[in-house]
Amino acid sequence: MGTGAGTSPLHARRRRMLAVTCAGSFLGPVDITGVAVALPAMGRDLDLSFAAGIWVSAAYLLTYTVALVPVGRTADQWGRLRMWRLGVAVFATSSLLLAMAPDSTVLLALRGIQGVGAAILASMATALVSAVFPPGERGGAIGVNVTAIYLGLATGPLIGGLLVDGLGWRWVFLVNLPVAAAALVASRGLHDPTAGGGRPRVDVLGALLLGAGLACAMVPLAFAPLWGWTAPATLGLMALGAAGLAACLVRQTRAHDPLLDLALFRRSRLFAAASAAALLNDTAMFGAIALTAILLQVVGGRSPIAAGALLIVQPAFMVALSPVAGRMSDRVGSRWLSSGGMALIAVGLAGLATVPRDIPPAHLIPSLVCVGVGMAGFSSPNTTAAMSSVPPASLGVAAAVLATMRSLGQSSSVAVLGAIAASGLGERGGRVILGEDASALDALRFLDGYHAAMAVGAVVAAVGAAVSLTRG
Repeated sequence: MGTGAGTSPLHARRRRMLAVTCAGSFLGPVDITGVAVALPAMGRDLDLSFAAGIWVSAAYLLTYTVALVPVGRTADQWGRLRMWRLGVAVFATSSLLLAMAPDSTVLLALRGIQGVGAAILASMATALVSAVFPPGERGGAIGVNVTAIYLGLATGPLIGGLLVDGLGWRWVFLVNLPVAAAALVASRGLHDPTAGGGRPRVDVLGALLLGAGLACAMVPLAFAPLWGWTAPATLGLMALGAAGLAACLVRQTRAHDPLLDLALFRRSRLFAAASAAALLNDTAMFGAIALTAILLQVVGGRSPIAAGALLIVQPAFMVALSPVAGRMSDRVGSRWLSSGGMALIAVGLAGLATVPRDIPPAHLIPSLVCVGVGMAGFSSPNTTAAMSSVPPASLGVAAAVLATMRSLGQSSSVAVLGAIAASGLGERGGRVILGEDASALDALRFLDGYHAAMAVGAVVAAVGAAVSLTRG
């Protein structure tokens, strides 16, 4: 970067934009993992049913995913920084109200609203960073932003556990407020890097079809452990979801002002390949984290704290290496970094697929390191390449598409890999996955299922590496 007096104010504004968007990017992930730790205490206090406990996470993830593309499209017209500030306000306000929730109904409704705020923060951070940093610096900046996401995921369980034990579960939401307030104050004086300010024109029918399709597809993924994969509700909603998404695609080809410009995929092989790779990457590895934590406790007999201490190695490598990978992508491009990262993830998952019954750290840790290094190598270069391949006017919707791919991949990973891991447990499988006590026979059956799930994840990651190579 230049150091002349004429350019230093510009660089300072870029760095400040990066800092405030990183604060927003940290909020969503730390809330997700912190709430997961707080869920037992929340359930006891509000008398949550088993289904309501699932909805605490599902409501957030559902509205998050459904809101992404409409938010991105609207922000491209209305102003991305303006939309980001709205997202901070929505997330902070819903967090405050969640801390005062008197019952499960209010809690679940507010979790849905909070998911919308998180969707705004996730998509606008990537779009704003891509807009203000030039190509030679964009990868490094996106790498820092990805680091904020991984830092939130890694520290959320620790922060959540400390708050629940010391102050109560409501503080898991209250802790969001000072971070949100600091981010808003720091954003004063910053201006949208694009003109924005126009009147949003949203394809309402397209948004409704997309929302209905995603909702119908995601709800059975969340509730299949409770309903069963062959239950009429599961199969029926999945069929409706596929029909809704197909209808949305047809609508986008005919709408005068489409919600999602399909030309983004037709004109840029890079954007299409990067989006598909993001979907396959999260499908391959996201569920592996939770399943490995369950394995260490159900099969290995370790405490939650001991399991967490072993698992921290993966996010530690992701946090440390993501900025490095981002800066490297500025110099050498994304193809080999992203594809090589997914290949490393496949190697790591294959290692987890062969972990012995006693789960020795000497076998587990190298596999987790492979996954962590692979994730760092994949994420920021892949995001940088995708965002650099679209016109500046479409940065908001492009960031939203990538976030949607990741969210769908995460939901599919937890559901599909979880179902494979629990397949030998019969009707109790879903409840064991969700924390019910397991017998010695259950533990052995879960180990067999875990091996199969990790093998499937490794194959998906290998396919993703091949898809990533097609970007050219």
